[in-house]
Amino acid sequence: MATNNKNRASVSKMIEQQKQKRKFFNQLEKFIPALLLIIASISVLTTVGIVYTLFAESVAFFRNVPILDFLTGTVLRPLSQNPEFGLLPLLNGTIISTVIAMLVAGPIGMMSAIYLSEYAPDNVRRVLKPLLEILAGVPTIVYGFFAFTFVTPLLRMVFPSIEATNILSPGIIMGVMIIPMIASLSEDAMSSVPNSIREGALALGSTKFETTFKVVIPAALSGIIASFVLGISRAIGETMIVAIASGSSKNFSFDITGSMQTMTAYIVEVAGGEAAAGTTIYYSLYAVALTLFVFTLIMNLLAKYISRKFREEY
Repeated sequence: MATNNKNRASVSKMIEQQKQKRKFFNQLEKFIPALLLIIASISVLTTVGIVYTLFAESVAFFRNVPILDFLTGTVLRPLSQNPEFGLLPLLNGTIISTVIAMLVAGPIGMMSAIYLSEYAPDNVRRVLKPLLEILAGVPTIVYGFFAFTFVTPLLRMVFPSIEATNILSPGIIMGVMIIPMIASLSEDAMSSVPNSIREGALALGSTKFETTFKVVIPAALSGIIASFVLGISRAIGETMIVAIASGSSKNFSFDITGSMQTMTAYIVEVAGGEAAAGTTIYYSLYAVALTLFVFTLIMNLLAKYISRKFREEY
């Protein structure tokens, strides 16, 4: 009898413990959605904070410099006695360096993706793709010094008139840096195309080359465009390579053998210089950063529209 009472007490105790656990987990279940919402909101709130800071500080700059003069000015002399704040020299350097980078990264990255997806044996793909992606892990400051100390001297053997700091050398190295991004993302997009589509094209008499360029690439075009857009955004936002190897000349020029400055390099120069807080040159940092933000945002929205259009077609 005593044993039965003891067993009953043990069972009652276990039931009570289970009820307490269930109550605790029910309370935790009510708390988890709020916690997840807070965590998910961090990135949104951070973005809102960045945008607010850029706009708020840029307003102070545009009180002293008309926005039309800033956007259309071809002269940038922030430290002169009569300072001028024209954006076009920086915009010109940014666009030229990005174009050079994509001329290098686009064809090489795309051809690498085609080989890895359509032609490479599995054992070669397993080795080659990780080796290619190692380039993405190299610090950008290393790329910058490599461009300045190795690539520029090589270019001077071909173009003796090229300056010690120029936009061509960092543009080429940025392209090398972006190759893994374009190659990896484009290869993933092409590999996701169902094999039945390839087999159907081959069954109709298409060659491997025709299947790749007339079937696989159009079907994966959305992902390929996304990889190119990310590459362009990466080139536009690159800082250390251009800050080290492109120089700080603020001339509105199209000579790729000469020194130029990009928007990101200008931000580094102002942020690391002796510009006192509250001065016009200090606020110009935020105006350039806001322009860079708007420029990138518009490009990404356009890329999403293009990607969505091609995705609907295929």
